[in-house]
Amino acid sequence: MASTQPRILVIKHGALGEFVQATGAFAAIRARHPDAKLYLLTTKPYADMARKSPWFDEVWVDKMPKTWEVAGLLKLRSLLRSVKFDMVYDLQTSERSTGYFHVMGDPPWSGLAADSDYFHAHPDRDKMHPLDRWADQLAVAGIPEVPAPDLSWLEANLDQLHPPKRFVLMVPGASATRPALRWASDRFAALGNMLGLRGISTVVLGTRQDQDAIKVILGNCPTAMSLMDRTPFAAVASLARQALGAVGNDSGPMQLVAAAGCPSLMLLSGESDPAIRVPRGEAVAHLYSDDIAGISVEQAAEALSLREAA
Repeated sequence: MASTQPRILVIKHGALGEFVQATGAFAAIRARHPDAKLYLLTTKPYADMARKSPWFDEVWVDKMPKTWEVAGLLKLRSLLRSVKFDMVYDLQTSERSTGYFHVMGDPPWSGLAADSDYFHAHPDRDKMHPLDRWADQLAVAGIPEVPAPDLSWLEANLDQLHPPKRFVLMVPGASATRPALRWASDRFAALGNMLGLRGISTVVLGTRQDQDAIKVILGNCPTAMSLMDRTPFAAVASLARQALGAVGNDSGPMQLVAAAGCPSLMLLSGESDPAIRVPRGEAVAHLYSDDIAGISVEQAAEALSLREAA
């Protein structure tokens, strides 16, 4: 006898900042469908994190094949058609993900498929903060409340990282193709030195693409240590819970740090709209300048709120 358990699909590819912020929407969808088998379609960087989360029963990886990758497209089509879904929540709402609506045979759909059951027609959706956009989209689909992002379940053992007892996280990286998002590395170092005078160390996060910035910080701030390429998402969340605070550019890791509850200061240039990019939360602050060089070290030091060490 065929199962009568509802099958629900959520689509959210990335990027990291939006994936983290979408955790509130994930929780709302799970609460709306407590007895359903809940699937997530995402991309490889976020699959492991999604599998550790409390919401999904199955996680599918979308390899996002190009239009000329016929074998990959056929495999994706077969995957999307392998389950008859009772409802699809497209939280990506890209041209690609919207195209899956017809590929899947026009199931009940929340997103931007114009002829779908729960088309999100808000005229200013692209100007909305992601949390507001998803709340409005899900309200159209009958989900009236969406909680704040939740990473309480995302944890890692930090014994091998040996973080200092009292430290602030610094995230000097940002999109590799958008240098205007990056505050100067020597200013991060100067801020670290000011913190060092108060007995607070600096822990720098980043990847290989941030190595030049990290090298400048380490070379000019004796109290800084680097965890470059040593912090998967779960480790970043756990470090954020131990840190006294965090400061960084407009980036996915800063969204993750803020969602983990760390007092956070985001530094933004004219390429970022604070109304859309700044994480929500009482412990989150930001500084904005059309040219990010207009943000001084003294301004950052004053705006950075730190919690008391445990």
